[in-house]
Amino acid sequence: MSVIDRAGSVRRGEELDGAAVDTFLKSRIPDLSGTPDITQFKGGVSNLTYQITYPERSVILRRPPFGNRSGAAHDVLREARVMAALRPVYPYVPGILAIQESPDVIGCPFYVMERFEGIIPRRDLPAGLALSPEDTRRLCLGVIDRLIELHRVDYRAAGLETLGRGAGYVRRQVEGWCGRYHNARTEDAAGFAGVMDWLLEKMPAGDAATTIIHNDYRFDNVVLDPANPFRVIGVLDWEMATLGDPLMDLANGLAYWVQADDDPEFLAARRQPTHLPGMLTRAEVVDYYARQTGLSTARMDFYMVFGLFRLAVIVQQIYQRHRQGHTANPEFASFGRIVSYLERRCLRQIGQSAL
Repeated sequence: MSVIDRAGSVRRGEELDGAAVDTFLKSRIPDLSGTPDITQFKGGVSNLTYQITYPERSVILRRPPFGNRSGAAHDVLREARVMAALRPVYPYVPGILAIQESPDVIGCPFYVMERFEGIIPRRDLPAGLALSPEDTRRLCLGVIDRLIELHRVDYRAAGLETLGRGAGYVRRQVEGWCGRYHNARTEDAAGFAGVMDWLLEKMPAGDAATTIIHNDYRFDNVVLDPANPFRVIGVLDWEMATLGDPLMDLANGLAYWVQADDDPEFLAARRQPTHLPGMLTRAEVVDYYARQTGLSTARMDFYMVFGLFRLAVIVQQIYQRHRQGHTANPEFASFGRIVSYLERRCLRQIGQSAL
């Protein structure tokens, strides 16, 4: 059985104009021939990801979601330009093959990138990939090490000072995500007033550091070498990459880190294989990261609560679009319950915090 990640059928209402895409690609990429097969990756809860397969080559197309979008969210053109700038200093970024700025081809801007053929660890590892607890730990550390490697990139030497605003990132993030939650809240949504008040009160006076951050670093955004599943060959989904506090990047990823001893509701929402025997716990990840980077994690409770709150806002934004009929994915109908759970989880962590 193949362990290589494959796209599936295109969701109803999210189809592409195949003829227009074909004409565009053949005008930009040499030696394409035949009629392409268009499939869609199921993981898309933000920008949508399609595989365009020709007899001799497959490429990946990224476009924003259908329906109304707020602010700078889902800016695929920025994502493509960030990826092009990062690739020379972080080789796990896919190469950009073409950028279409106008909506003339498929009704919106989009870009096309190379496809990394490999294993993407989604909710569960592929059936053909059986790992011992020792192997699972090795895989886990390899994934964390690629995040640390990103945080170590000298963005000034790479000429990437314009990637983000840098200092003051924590305050901008807390205030910005509080505003986004207010804008996305539906009448059936959790309030989060206590969580937002706590974050505003407990935020550190300054950032722990300023580095390049991915802002959505998870197992299902990495690609593993099929011949050596402990080696990360690609990192995907650079939509929110910027300059910022690396502890926020770490905590944002850990918001998705469902471990084996979590409560049943969190386990039911698991979207990556972090529950497996051998995986580090969230606390072990933080300790490992601190040892490797030398950064203090004394205020990690703040960062962890923020990561959960930020995840709740993202889920609520998707749920709002679903309620408004702007997205076709039926999974989004249950996202309101997930938001309510995340509020309870934030409050539980606040109650246990020594800050």
